[in-house]
Amino acid sequence: MSARVAVVTFPGSNCDADLRHAVALFGMDPVAVWHKETTLPRVDAVLLPGGFSYGDYLRCGAIARFSPVMADVVAFAGRGGPVLGVCNGFQILTECGLVPGVLLRNEGLTFQCRDVNLRVEGRETPFTRDLVGQTLRLPIAHAEGNWFADPETVARVEGEGQVCFRYLGNPNGSLHDIAGVSNTRGNVVGLMPHPERYVEASLGGVDGSGVFRSLAASVGNPPIGANA
Repeated sequence: MSARVAVVTFPGSNCDADLRHAVALFGMDPVAVWHKETTLPRVDAVLLPGGFSYGDYLRCGAIARFSPVMADVVAFAGRGGPVLGVCNGFQILTECGLVPGVLLRNEGLTFQCRDVNLRVEGRETPFTRDLVGQTLRLPIAHAEGNWFADPETVARVEGEGQVCFRYLGNPNGSLHDIAGVSNTRGNVVGLMPHPERYVEASLGGVDGSGVFRSLAASVGNPPIGANA
């Protein structure tokens, strides 16, 4: 039976279809979830897509964090379920407190839309299995991707191997060139670049494939969703 992966859509999401396509491409079953649902269906993982949830009013992700489904996403993560937030999804995860830090306006206050090089670091997560030590080329598209935290948090994140992705050539001013971090448990990951956009050569690259291949290899256990 194929693993079931929820992709949550918020008002203003624009990468949810891309994520569902990538999930299906690697043999998993994408499950579309509207943000107003109060519980998740029976799933093995949850993905939060990029875009501009609620028009990025107040702060990016600040309103989406209060969408009804997010309470169950937080509970799912608390039970050890794999959760990935990409770009705006990363911003939502920081607003929920599921991953450390905040995402500020890019240094120079310019929207960045280009390919970047990343190094996969830290301990293995469900999304970086067998990728640690590799260099990837992935696209970015954000105006608020500048990761920031207080010195104590930065030291803890670095010391505990929570930096999953690091820029090789910083595009936005992020502290320590951080492009993606995990929670302390390692089951929740936030990532600014878009792996779902580079999963087929016809799209310009395949370096994002490893993220979804890692997830597919990591969710072989029975589903752990709300109704499990």
